[in-house]
Amino acid sequence: MRPFFIPTSLSGMASRSRPLLHELPSQDEKGHWHAVIEAAQGSRNKLKYDPGLGALTLHAVLPLGASFPYDFGFVPSTQGDDGDPLDVLVFMDEAVPPGTVVPCRIVGVIEAEQKEKGGKPMRNDRLLAVAAKTQRYVHCKEVSDLAGNVLDEIERFFVFYNRQKDVVFKPLGRRGPAQARKLLAQGQRLFRKNEKRKG
Repeated sequence: MRPFFIPTSLSGMASRSRPLLHELPSQDEKGHWHAVIEAAQGSRNKLKYDPGLGALTLHAVLPLGASFPYDFGFVPSTQGDDGDPLDVLVFMDEAVPPGTVVPCRIVGVIEAEQKEKGGKPMRNDRLLAVAAKTQRYVHCKEVSDLAGNVLDEIERFFVFYNRQKDVVFKPLGRRGPAQARKLLAQGQRLFRKNEKRKG
C-alpha cells in the first residue's frame, strides 16, 4: 500500500496551499470531530503520520494472529502529554484506508497511563468515537452504550500492543463524552500553544 502523501510544493519548499494532516481542523462545520486513521481494523500494520514527510510511514507490525480491533488514529490540531496528537479509536461499519479523515462523534475515553522502560509514567488516553456515517453504531451516544466486554477487549489489546514495544500500558478508568471533550479542549490548547512557539 502506498503511503498517503500531501505534497508541500512542487519545488519542495515549505510553502503549501493546504494544511498537513496533523494541522487539519479538529472539527467540521457540523461539529463532528475529525479522526485521521493510521491503522485499519483487521490490519497488523500500524502506520504513523510523520509531519516532516507529510506521509504515513510504517511504524510497527503486530505479531501473526493479532490485528487492530477497530480503526485507530488521531484527532488533528491536538496534542497530548506525549507530544503526539490525541489518540482515537473509531467504531464504524467497515474499515477505511489509512489516511482517511472520518467525521465522528466522541462518546467517551479510556483513561490510561503508560511507561516506557526507564522512563516516567505519563498519561496516554484513548478517545472513543463513532463515525458520523454509520448503520451499526447509530444508537451509540455514550461509552455506556458500548458493551463492557468490548471495552475489556480494547483495553487488553492496548496492553498487548504496547508490551510488544516494551511499554507498560495501564488502563485507569472509563469516562463519558463530557470528560472526553475536556481532554480534547486541553489538547487543542496545547497544540495552539506549541504552534505559536514555532511561529
